Amino acid sequence: MQQHFEFEYQTKVDGEIILHLYDKGGIEQTVCMLDGVFAFILLDTANKKVFLGRDTYGVRPLFKAMTEDGFLAVCSEAKGLVNLKHSTTPFLKVEPFLPGHYEVLDLKPNGKVASVEMVKYHHCRDEPLHALYDNVEKLFPGFEIETVKNNLRILFDNAIKKRLMTDRRIGCLLSGGLDSSLVAATLLKQLKEAHVQYPLQTFAIGMEDSTDLLAARKVANHIGSEHHEVLFNSEEGIQVLDEVIFSLETYDITTVRASVGMYLVSKYIRKNTDSVVIFSGEGSDELTQGYIYFHKAPSPEKAEEESERLLKELYLFDVLRADRTTAAHGLELRVPFLDHRFSSYYLSLPPDMRTPKNGIEKHLLRETFEDSNLIPKDILWRPKEAFSDGITSVKNSWFRILQEYIEHQVDDAMMAAAAQKFPFNTPKTKEGYYYRQIFERHYPGRADWLTHYWMPRWINATDPSARTLAHYKAAAKA
Repeated sequence: MQQHFEFEYQTKVDGEIILHLYDKGGIEQTVCMLDGVFAFILLDTANKKVFLGRDTYGVRPLFKAMTEDGFLAVCSEAKGLVNLKHSTTPFLKVEPFLPGHYEVLDLKPNGKVASVEMVKYHHCRDEPLHALYDNVEKLFPGFEIETVKNNLRILFDNAIKKRLMTDRRIGCLLSGGLDSSLVAATLLKQLKEAHVQYPLQTFAIGMEDSTDLLAARKVANHIGSEHHEVLFNSEEGIQVLDEVIFSLETYDITTVRASVGMYLVSKYIRKNTDSVVIFSGEGSDELTQGYIYFHKAPSPEKAEEESERLLKELYLFDVLRADRTTAAHGLELRVPFLDHRFSSYYLSLPPDMRTPKNGIEKHLLRETFEDSNLIPKDILWRPKEAFSDGITSVKNSWFRILQEYIEHQVDDAMMAAAAQKFPFNTPKTKEGYYYRQIFERHYPGRADWLTHYWMPRWINATDPSARTLAHYKAAAKA
């Protein structure tokens, strides 16, 4: 695209492209042409306008606070805004800026602003405007299975290739699950093709006999990466909960639980290696219907609807976890599954192609790489493990250990009064109560940042852990 427009750059800062695109085609074209993740505020003093914009899935965070009289403040983390004092309001409302939107504001002579419009510029199913200018080979039309698999391989390859642009060392998180294994294997292949001189470092975290560690080791041996295993015990996990919740700015149960491992592995990467740009498999479960509860979807259309809902809410859950836990340690996350071209193509496929088949979720994605020998066959067909479940010892899961600890921190009387104390998103479990308490200590009165808890659909779940679902229990007995 840069070649196409022939802009003259004055810096090496990647954000400079925004100024050139805006100058050439205005705000709508600017946001639609950005192929990547971003959050920005753009000031056009000549035309007295201010613009805010955020990427389709909200991989990059953006918060704003605005008063009735037009005082505007923005920050990539809410913690940068919560302590601002303003004369007209004792409590400044801070909220996440919606992904996939841009906002136009008028800039007044006194420096205050007035919102003109909020525009949703991209639907996840639509092919992005920048597709006109990229150099992906032409896709074949039609939904014949071999055609689709071929197109998916082309787009996935390209999603990783375009994310290699960096001067800093690239590493990859590797849980040994399908998604991170596909990313790591493709990434390593592409780094070799690009004649990158350093070996790819892959990172796995778990407790000593965890299923993830064993699976990740197997993948690392298969692809030939420089593999690092980070072991943690339950005390370490419990100790970091406070700083994890402070970094995340949420009290959502499944998000906090899964963030502990990712936070600790990021801390290890920062301290012990020089890998800075970190690839990861986030977004795949939402896009390719990877959650176990998708087996219970009443119809392919309902599953499609649910998949799009999950993608729309990623910024509250999985990409929030992935961005904050890595950024807290100065790492830069890259998530190829959420590539615009790859994700919009996947979502354009007929609904019944994307559902679980023969009791296996993400069947289409697995089938796509069946003959590639990218990753070991048993990993390619390995069933889903929730991150907070897979990193734990099978005998006593991190989840169980956490419950036992919390049991002593939150008593029944506290639970009985939970609805009075927390009328919004009232915690239903002691674990939920404990996280909420930590959150309120850091961010009092800000519970509305989380609109609702993440929960599986179509089953009567009281806990978001995949391990509590019948699908797991059946597997455990087998």
